[in-house]
Amino acid sequence: MTTMADVARSAGVSVATVSHVLNDTRPVLPHTRRAVLDAVEELGYTPNTLARSLVTSRTRSIGLAVSAISNPYFTEILQGIEAGALEHGYGLLVADPHDDPGHERKVVQLLHERRVDGMIVAPSAAPRDLVAYLTRHRVPAVFLDRVVDVPEAEDAPRFDQVCAEGAEPTTGLVGHLAGLGHRRIGLVAGRPGLSTTRERITGYRHGLAAAGLPYDERLLVHGDSEAAGGERAAAQLLSLAVPPTALVTANNAMTLGALRAVRERGLSVPGDLALCCFDDFPWADLFSPRLTAVAQPGWDIGARAARLLLDRLAEPDRPARTVRLPCSFVHRTSCGCPEQPRQLSEQSGSFPGPSGQTLAKAHERTLP
Repeated sequence: MTTMADVARSAGVSVATVSHVLNDTRPVLPHTRRAVLDAVEELGYTPNTLARSLVTSRTRSIGLAVSAISNPYFTEILQGIEAGALEHGYGLLVADPHDDPGHERKVVQLLHERRVDGMIVAPSAAPRDLVAYLTRHRVPAVFLDRVVDVPEAEDAPRFDQVCAEGAEPTTGLVGHLAGLGHRRIGLVAGRPGLSTTRERITGYRHGLAAAGLPYDERLLVHGDSEAAGGERAAAQLLSLAVPPTALVTANNAMTLGALRAVRERGLSVPGDLALCCFDDFPWADLFSPRLTAVAQPGWDIGARAARLLLDRLAEPDRPARTVRLPCSFVHRTSCGCPEQPRQLSEQSGSFPGPSGQTLAKAHERTLP
């Protein structure tokens, strides 16, 4: 069996240098690193991960707790996390909390018992037990997609967070629809309690106010972030005595449900109902009409989450950071606008037409 000493002899370096290259524990000159990696490849050396973890107290693994992994948005996030982790020699252990606070707590404990070095978690709507467990056991963690309010006291737990902007892009969708002449704009909102739901509702109400439109609580229905819930919510809106003429759906799953509700009533988009959605997805361009959407930077969110966690592992006492990434407006035809050249309509970062809205810029907030 090839040993680390064999690799060191082949590369003409010390065993310590080989260890630093493989464990990324100290900077090594590029040509030296290349010589070590070439020797590893030539000799077929496989590090003893178990033995290494016993010596370093690190398993080079990250726990990822994310619900609805089959959702294309979260799939992109997972790919970004995996790329960021693998670049630095970390593997992933993945679990699905099912957006249930009780199950979330069990999943996090299970990952912790597998001795992961840190965790990336998309918190549920009631993450109190999650935060308590991570705090009690001093688990390095990054919160993903959904923001959790944590105290800013000096002795508070240091949880980094990364997500996309939610309020301003939703304001832009409402403003775009209002600019097209719509006066009754409905919202199919997500699961109550989630920060993403709160932010998109805030953006919806700001969009109405900016357009001089009154807020009507009957035009806001929760679809619980699922396709079936989106269908129920859209059906409820379409059953009103005076139904909306335009609809904003707050995630991709609910968009599919809303479209099903529209179809079952024999209505058409955008002929009978204009529609804009939060969350673009790979086949949104294949619908007829093509779906106007806000696209979140899923891969970038995942990669940034991995980077934040690796920074936290390297420097546990560093200030907590909350990073928000900008979204993109993908202008297609479900909003009722005419077809436009794709190179112009689908790469624009701002809302066209009379709404005048622009998307938020990326920003980062550091807590003490």
